[in-house]
Amino acid sequence: MPNSRRRRAHPVTAAPQSRESGPQRIAKLLARAGVASRREIERMIAEGRIAINGEKLTTPATLLENLAGVTVDGKPVQPAAATRLFRFYKPQGTITAAHDPKGRPTIYDRLPPGLPRLMPVGRLDFMTEGLLLLTNDGELKRQLELPRTGVVRTYRARAYGQVTQAQLERLAEGVTIDGIHYGSINANLDRRTGSNCWVEMSLTEGKNREVRNVLAHLGLQVSRLIRTAYGPLALDGLEPGDADEVAQAELEAFRKTLK
Repeated sequence: MPNSRRRRAHPVTAAPQSRESGPQRIAKLLARAGVASRREIERMIAEGRIAINGEKLTTPATLLENLAGVTVDGKPVQPAAATRLFRFYKPQGTITAAHDPKGRPTIYDRLPPGLPRLMPVGRLDFMTEGLLLLTNDGELKRQLELPRTGVVRTYRARAYGQVTQAQLERLAEGVTIDGIHYGSINANLDRRTGSNCWVEMSLTEGKNREVRNVLAHLGLQVSRLIRTAYGPLALDGLEPGDADEVAQAELEAFRKTLK
């Protein structure tokens, strides 16, 4: 179903990024070219979908200087473009995937027209809304997703039920729920509205349904969940379905903070 709001996309011409010289693993080169993540590329090689000069690859450890002669599903791969990063306000009721077997709307159904080929950085649940980063660089995607990189994700949750600030502060010590350990979470009670409350939470792991599971453990039922920031990048100025490009200087400053 089309979004009635006017969608914005503000492309910015990006300066070329410096690249490592010398032979590199083909999975890394293809990820940088925006074909897919390294893990997905390794799967594609195992499926016989990637070839060099017509010969199917059998190992992702193949070393190449460049992507000349490389094809994916029989189509030549274009050289890696300059790294670009976009902010996107993912609406509720969309899946973070290119296709959904159940026929549900995907983020690609909601993105503004005219954008380059982009991959999501991580995922947001079907009913979770808010900031989703998109990039054309599989290496940057991988770096931003790794828990050890330590990028802080910030969320605001509206939930039904009662909770105290003391209970939320104990989440800083981590919590184990149904055998799954969630690391330190910085949580604060923002405000109460009747039987509901708003809670702000910052975390670095981003495990599947982490915010919902942790709040449910505290006896809260989440009715709305918004990711408001990913590292230094915030949702400010975007409405559901909007996207814009992160300025090159801001992207470079962000990359320098990554572990």
